[in-house]
Amino acid sequence: MSTIVPTTIAPEVEAAVAGFMLTQEQMTEVVDRMTKEIKMGLAKDTHSRAVIKCFVSYVQDLPTGKERGKYLALDLGGSNFRVLLVDLKSNTDIGILSKSYVIASSMLSGPGKDLFDFIANCLAEFCKEQNLQGEPLPLGFTFSFPLQQQGLTKGMLVTWTKGFSCEGVVGKNVVALLQEAIERRGDLKINIVAILNDTVGTLMSCAFTARNCRIGLIVGTGSNACYVEKTVNAECFEGYQTSTKPHMIINAEWGAFGDNGVLDFVRTPYDRMVDKVTPNPGKQTFEKCISGMYMGELVRLVLVDLMAKGKIFVGENSERVQTQWNFQTSYLSDIESDSPGDFRGCNKVINQLGLVGNNVRDKVHLRYICEAVSSRSAKLCSCGLVTLINKMNINEVAVGIDGSVYRYHPRYHDLLMFHMTKLLRPGIKFELLESDDGSGKGAALIAATAVQNTTK
Repeated sequence: MSTIVPTTIAPEVEAAVAGFMLTQEQMTEVVDRMTKEIKMGLAKDTHSRAVIKCFVSYVQDLPTGKERGKYLALDLGGSNFRVLLVDLKSNTDIGILSKSYVIASSMLSGPGKDLFDFIANCLAEFCKEQNLQGEPLPLGFTFSFPLQQQGLTKGMLVTWTKGFSCEGVVGKNVVALLQEAIERRGDLKINIVAILNDTVGTLMSCAFTARNCRIGLIVGTGSNACYVEKTVNAECFEGYQTSTKPHMIINAEWGAFGDNGVLDFVRTPYDRMVDKVTPNPGKQTFEKCISGMYMGELVRLVLVDLMAKGKIFVGENSERVQTQWNFQTSYLSDIESDSPGDFRGCNKVINQLGLVGNNVRDKVHLRYICEAVSSRSAKLCSCGLVTLINKMNINEVAVGIDGSVYRYHPRYHDLLMFHMTKLLRPGIKFELLESDDGSGKGAALIAATAVQNTTK
């Protein structure tokens, strides 16, 4: 006998998530406000007080598709990091060998020197395993934290995000910190030729095969984007008026959009509750509305609220639901992957949360809450992409995308396509491409272009 699935949502549940249901008017307003903030970030006069910093990446050359050779890449963007050996044999044949390493949680808040020594040790281990000790190899360093660059090999950490808080790193040149750790060992011949943000790597990786790729987007643990700007508009670049190269990749650092209050009109009480318990309250406002680090916690807070009011999972209590950060963002993908009337994914999550959940209506409501949070994320992400496409004023563009939310959420790609189409002016063609290891391959491509430019 098939289960009869209720289709109406209880008014109390609707009311709890109403703030996540952005209207077309609100989305248009987000685009307008973001456009103003980006212009402030680019302009020299307003940069210091801008919240979207629009940092200059010092990457002015997109790949030609003819880059060749062996390069090391280091990808540090969270509590796991990777070391890669990338062999660019042709534009279709790219060999990638990689190894992941886990950073101990104690190291995330310990001295910065310990972190960089650990990374150098892992690099040495990898080079030994791959028999690379003899040859000096160029390395591209993907560093996925807000970075103010002063050159291709000089980048100051602006602030830690994503749970890191190592002391002695903020305001320092992270390339020098890593190069010093490598030299302290004395057994490695590695030359760091470029430091880049993961969004820039994502753009480069896609541009190697998709010639019209002009935006790199990350929607994973965190969220950020970069795009190709006219060099003359990148006023914080010393050579913006004299450079012979027409373009500059700009690392928007859009996660901080709204830190000055301009996004308050689309934030909910739950967003404010999440913000208070993060290591960086009042910072990365846009990111906290979008990225994977926070989506699960938003759903959990709505759930706790409705359970306390006796509107969902009545009579049940679960310590797991009451514990901060216990509702994983992967649960949203599990629940939203169920086809209508099927609750396999939902049942698995309910079980993992220590709930019984025999009531079908509760399952429908839980899915409704998840959909509200993930739809809001995709809507805001669409607003950001539309802002960048409008800023570049181009009619055809590819967007390279990476990150766990985009990769694993069942509806995210379709939601972006739908909302971007509604927000963009008619006639603009765009495609969204899943990046093929932007942090690894992209870092190698930037290393390759950097080496080519120094040998020209």
